[in-house]
Amino acid sequence: MCAQWGLEALTDEPLSRHCTWRIGGPADVLIEPTSWAQLAALLRYAEENGIPAVAIGKGSNLLFDDCGVRGVVIVIGRHLARLEIDGSTIQAEAGISASRLARTAGLAGLAGLEHIVGIPGTLGGLVVMNGGSLRKAIGNAIVRVQTINRRGEQRILRGDECEFAYRRSRFQQEDAIITEVTLKLAAGDKAQVLPQMREILRERRRRFPMTLPSCGSVFKGDVELLRRFGPPGAVIESLGFKGTRIGDAVVSSLHANFIVNVGAAHARDVLELVRLIRRRAFDRLGHTMTCEAKYVAPNARVRPLDEAL
Repeated sequence: MCAQWGLEALTDEPLSRHCTWRIGGPADVLIEPTSWAQLAALLRYAEENGIPAVAIGKGSNLLFDDCGVRGVVIVIGRHLARLEIDGSTIQAEAGISASRLARTAGLAGLAGLEHIVGIPGTLGGLVVMNGGSLRKAIGNAIVRVQTINRRGEQRILRGDECEFAYRRSRFQQEDAIITEVTLKLAAGDKAQVLPQMREILRERRRRFPMTLPSCGSVFKGDVELLRRFGPPGAVIESLGFKGTRIGDAVVSSLHANFIVNVGAAHARDVLELVRLIRRRAFDRLGHTMTCEAKYVAPNARVRPLDEAL
C-alpha cells in the first residue's frame, strides 16, 4: 500500500515521540504524507478496510493512551506547510507551525496573529481547537477553511460556517481533516508587531513551564469558571494541587493548569490527576471543570480528557 503511493511507513512507532507531552504507546503504523493526494488515498484505504485512523500535527494538545493506537496515525506536518501572502490575506496549508505563520505575518507587516506565536502546534490543530492565547482565538481571523473527509472528498467552508466558540469549532465533531486555511489580517507595522511577539514569547517563558514536556493548558477557562472563580490555573492552585504528583506526572509549581512530565509519565497518571482536580473542584466549588486537552484512545477516537475518565 505505502510503496504504491510513495509513502514511508513506520511500524510500532512510539507515539511519545510525536507529542509534546512525550507520553504514549506505539502506533501500529505512522505515516507522514507528502501530498494531499497521498492523504486522500490513505484515508480512502483506511475507510474502505475498516482501519482506525487519526490525523495529528505536532501532538501539542494530545494525550495518547499507554497502549498507543491500533491503527494508522497520520502526521500532517512539514511536507504540507505551504504559505502564500496576497495583500492582507494569507493562504496556508494545515501543516505549517503556528509560530512560523505568526512570524511570517509579522514580517509582512500584518497584525492579528501575534497571540499564536510560541504555541507549539500546527495551523490545522489550532483551527480545530480555535486555539490562541491572551483570551484571543485563531477563528477571528479565518475567512475560509478547506477540509477532506475519510472518503477523500473535499469541502470548503466560510469562516462563519465553522461554528467557532471559545476553544471550540465544528471540526471537533466532524470526521474531517483540515487541509488549508485562508486568513484575513489587518495592515500593521512590523516595527511594532515583531516586538509585540517577542514580548509575548518572553511572557510565556516567564509564566509557563517551557522546559518540561506538557500539552500546554489542560483545562478550559470557560465563561462561567472565569466569572465565578477565575482562570483555571488560579482555581487549581487555590484547591491545593500545585506540585501534586502521580507517577511522573506533576501539576506544575509554576502554572497549575499545566501537568508536566518529569520523567516517564504514563497517560493513566495524567488522567488520574485530571480526575482528582475535577472532583475537588466540584466538591468545593460546585463547578464541573472541562478540558482543552484531548485523549486519543487505542481505537483512534479523540475526545476531551474529562470524557475519557
